[in-house]
Amino acid sequence: MEDSFQLHRAPWVLPIADDPIKNGAVVVGRGRIHAVGSYSNLKNSFAAAKVIDHEAHVLLPSLVNAHTHLELSHLAHLSMVPPPSLFTHWIEQLLAERVRLGFAGEAVVTSMQQALEAQQDDGVIALADISNTGISRQLAADFWGMLFCFKEFYGLALAGNEKTLVAIDHEKDQHCTAHAPYSTHATLLTRLKLRANQLGHVFPIHVAEPASESEMMSRGRGEIPVFLAKRGFWDGSFQPTGIDNSGSVQYLNQLGLLDAKTLCVHCVHVPTGEQQILQQSGCSVCLCPGSNSYLGVGKAPVLNYLKLGITLALGTDSLASNPSISLWREMRILADDHPEVAPSAIVAMATRGGSEALGIFRETGSLEPGKQAAFLAVYLPEACRTADKVHEILVSFKGRPELKRVGVPTFAKQRAGVH
Repeated sequence: MEDSFQLHRAPWVLPIADDPIKNGAVVVGRGRIHAVGSYSNLKNSFAAAKVIDHEAHVLLPSLVNAHTHLELSHLAHLSMVPPPSLFTHWIEQLLAERVRLGFAGEAVVTSMQQALEAQQDDGVIALADISNTGISRQLAADFWGMLFCFKEFYGLALAGNEKTLVAIDHEKDQHCTAHAPYSTHATLLTRLKLRANQLGHVFPIHVAEPASESEMMSRGRGEIPVFLAKRGFWDGSFQPTGIDNSGSVQYLNQLGLLDAKTLCVHCVHVPTGEQQILQQSGCSVCLCPGSNSYLGVGKAPVLNYLKLGITLALGTDSLASNPSISLWREMRILADDHPEVAPSAIVAMATRGGSEALGIFRETGSLEPGKQAAFLAVYLPEACRTADKVHEILVSFKGRPELKRVGVPTFAKQRAGVH
């Protein structure tokens, strides 16, 4: 019934999966996108549709935050001051504050809810949350889109493996993952990845974040083993899987953990050979430039990843390591850090890239017929003659842009806390 359709018109439409459209439109009905194209053509084809004019706006897909830690939101004060000089000293500080303030409780949940509401106000339709406690599962039903809640496991010492494996089994079909190769024993890594594959889940894991991680993975020494030994988690059982091991990517690949459903988060210190492993394995990479900048761990080789055709997503990490968990800020930092990367590629990371990395590209991430009719109308502070200018504006906002969320997502109740 054509008269039940709505035709959303704007000076610019960014389908992401196709070329930008000047004076474009998106036709929606019954919760789905039915057509995307020029306003003049669609107005003729859907003459009875109600026209909604988004003057001075650009229409684009809702954003996807592919990595955060909501349960650390009450630790936002940590990122308000300069971090310690060593990565492991920051971890020690983080752990001490969690013990002091509590891992759960009203203050923790309230901070999580506030962070989640801010994500929604930013136009985020899907979010991958990494949690030690699983608290975020109880928030999933209140989020307007899809909240993936991954319970994270770790433990490098052999002594704790059996207990952890039992805990993993108790999770039944909930989303679970491993923290990082430097903190999780190979036995746990392989069990968790096998379990994710059996359930058809994405497997996010922190990879190659600080330079000291590469030192541990390749030589078994450095600040991370010292930190683990201090906490009683270094029992000498860790061994790189090959004599030519160069870092975390190769280590995970030798364990058989890299495939199209693996999401490698950070990937800052990845040499050329390991970049090719990422490409060949088909896994995705989630970039977190804001957190990387705050912790001073370096900048990921973004242009190389793009040249290799690796799927790139964007994540905010947590308020404990990032003064603001906003994808708009992440886009701006990435653009500032990598002026050689086209702004259009950065916008694609925050939309299509994230949806592909989380396995929901059939539903969102681009403006195409059949996708969810839930997208953004972002105000353009100046008239734009070219699509390049539109993209430049989108990656340069200081703070949240003026935006409207158009439509309501209709994801089935397979939000990660329920699936």
